[in-house]
Amino acid sequence: MLSGRILTPSGWITGTITFDQRIVQIQEDPAADSALTILPGFIDLHVHGAAGVDIMEGANAGATVAQVHARHGTTALLGTTLTAKEPSIVRALQGLAGVIAERPANGARMLGVHLEGPFLNLHRLGAQPPDVVQASLALVQRFHAIAPIKVLTMAPEIPGHLELIPQLAAMGIRVQIGHSAGTYDEGVAALKAGVSGFTHLYNGMTGMTHYDPGMVGAALAHAEYAEIIPDLQHVAKGALRAALRAIPRLYGVTDATSATGMPDGEYGLGTQRVYKCLGCVRLATGSLAGSVLTMDQALRNFVDLGLDLADASNRLSLYPADYLGESERGRLAPGAWADIVVLDSRLQPVSVFVEGAAIDLSTR
Repeated sequence: MLSGRILTPSGWITGTITFDQRIVQIQEDPAADSALTILPGFIDLHVHGAAGVDIMEGANAGATVAQVHARHGTTALLGTTLTAKEPSIVRALQGLAGVIAERPANGARMLGVHLEGPFLNLHRLGAQPPDVVQASLALVQRFHAIAPIKVLTMAPEIPGHLELIPQLAAMGIRVQIGHSAGTYDEGVAALKAGVSGFTHLYNGMTGMTHYDPGMVGAALAHAEYAEIIPDLQHVAKGALRAALRAIPRLYGVTDATSATGMPDGEYGLGTQRVYKCLGCVRLATGSLAGSVLTMDQALRNFVDLGLDLADASNRLSLYPADYLGESERGRLAPGAWADIVVLDSRLQPVSVFVEGAAIDLSTR
């Protein structure tokens, strides 16, 4: 049982929360100690690595990533791939399959895969390697048979991609626009075809002007959901505020790389070499290449931006859960999984529980 100020679907209460693997009871008690804040665990739908380990390495990389991010309040996540040749993607998916099937000890629940590439536009790759291919239903089905794809990023302007979107949506895959040189009209057409969201909004897509609204304009004008990286490096505060105002269920992701939790230096991002310095990760060219963000820091960044704590929490827990159709995660309610993060007055995690199991925070 935990006591504190608890964020429930109906709002804040001061009281106690009782749980085993799932939440049993939430009871209001005005006399309970309210020094601690109790939130739903964070859900990160875009994470590449941590602790020097990259998802593309396969094998046990996914377990390490799940363990590191759990210590920062992430209780569920999607292992995210990079553009690569098919054998490399298969190796990554084979490594993730075992972690998805069985939650690693002291780690977050791996819900599935975010396939970010190889179905991207060669001219909007950012830090992605250049091994792009045109998507086909057969190729996606081969990948999906190895490990469940929950989210798939693609450039809809590539010939054949628009027609494929309804078929992928019918498989239960959330198709997102990303790494795209598409126009506003192509973005609107993709949304009508069944696209669900946008990958790291603003980054890796055509920008917006008043004469040419681009893919960013399509998102701001029409999207219900989109992911954004709130590390205050990828997106300026003003642009972040505009997206928060325009997109009802904008949610935060880390896009965390293997440099997360590591000292400054050189690291791997798929086949690319990246460099951590001054709190961000860049290619040798100076271009941003993922982040070292953790979800607890994302929460603090949202709050520092002016969001109230409940809104900030929803954008890191409830909205990503709803986006995936995970009705038993991302909320503190009886019957839901006991995915819980407990924060002190500085919004630093002091306890994390994944499906009721306490995470050891001592190595954070």
